[in-house]
Amino acid sequence: MHTSDAVEQPSAGPGSQLLQDDQIRSQLHRMWASVAGAWSAHADYADERGARMTERMLELAAPGPGDRVLELACGAGGLGLAAAEQVGLDGEVVLSDVVVEMTQSAASRANDRGLVNVSGRPLDLEQIDEPEQSYDVVLCREGFMFALDPARAAGEIHRVLRAGGRFAVSVWGPRERNPWLGLVLDAASAQLGAPVPPPGIPGPFSLEDSARLADLLAGAGLTEIAVEELEVSTASTTFDEWWERTCALAGPLANILASLPESGARELRDRARNAAGRYDTPHGLRFPGVTLIATGRRP
Repeated sequence: MHTSDAVEQPSAGPGSQLLQDDQIRSQLHRMWASVAGAWSAHADYADERGARMTERMLELAAPGPGDRVLELACGAGGLGLAAAEQVGLDGEVVLSDVVVEMTQSAASRANDRGLVNVSGRPLDLEQIDEPEQSYDVVLCREGFMFALDPARAAGEIHRVLRAGGRFAVSVWGPRERNPWLGLVLDAASAQLGAPVPPPGIPGPFSLEDSARLADLLAGAGLTEIAVEELEVSTASTTFDEWWERTCALAGPLANILASLPESGARELRDRARNAAGRYDTPHGLRFPGVTLIATGRRP
């Protein structure tokens, strides 16, 4: 997600594409750092919302006793914390994120649970500062789609996996099948008069095509690639509860709202409220959703 007030695209002129990409990466990293506190505050909610994904990803990647596991783009770390219980004291889980505050929060949650086999480490999924073939399992829940260069990120997963090592990554499926977030992007685009995110900026649905996702991973040299759909849902008691959490956890949306005058922010909220009305039930908002889970191994 992106607007001129959230992530600024470098202006045209002298300089290489590599420099421009690095500038965009730095801006994206700062954007996610701005909501690290919210991810810590809503960690239990994030775990609850992602419970089905976590269960299925661990079933498919099958971390076992003694395995060394790396979670990329860990956020609150819920997936890695669940993996830590499967690898046991002879195993190890590294919770990593490009935002150091995220890793600190995730590691603190591990400490609160008495998980002595877990550590936090700031790592960029596009340039993982770890030795080659150093992990048995690599996991990434809802982070891979935000890589500016997902092919590079796939190559890094291949590089750090040991021979025979497994991976599982999840990304959001088609935008139209995830109205819990899609309608927010639509409302923001209508309010700003520009697409959110704009072309060239990775958003939550940048890897919604399962064939493209599989091709990216296969192109990195990973094998036995399989991509499956998992239906998920998002539930909130009230619109206000859903809106508050969505705004708090979505760094780009938080920045958009902060950039708008009070009247503009109110109009955006009203647009979202009207669009969400079709998902209102006697028990609150109930949004359908679908995620894609890709798995495979390093040969």
